[in-house]
Amino acid sequence: MTLPAEPTCRLSLVLTTEGSPKQADTLARELVRRRLVACASLLPVRSHYRWQGQLQSSDEVKLLLKTSPDQLAGLQAALAELHSYQTPEWIHWEAASDAAYGQWLLEQLSPGAEPPVRPESPGDGDPAG
Repeated sequence: MTLPAEPTCRLSLVLTTEGSPKQADTLARELVRRRLVACASLLPVRSHYRWQGQLQSSDEVKLLLKTSPDQLAGLQAALAELHSYQTPEWIHWEAASDAAYGQWLLEQLSPGAEPPVRPESPGDGDPAG
């Protein structure tokens, strides 16, 4: 038995890293404030890489940024402006979400458009980013 296809929304996901939780939090808040991303999820990671000819290992914070394809150019410009790294990680890919999450995401990216306030009931909290 197959489930009926639910309408979907196109979105873009972007990965970047920052050097500390404070830097990652500051960057995430500013990107959400500017409405370039609807949500930024922060995850601690241990990274191993080669930088300037030397093997490196460092604790970093991975940011998973959720946005629309229309916001990619502005988001990339903001990362170049705000990021603490000389060469910020920029990996992006297209994804799809269900219609309800996609509508919420697009509302967060629209200046001045606030979603209607819904009455609270059990299990009816804010969407998980």
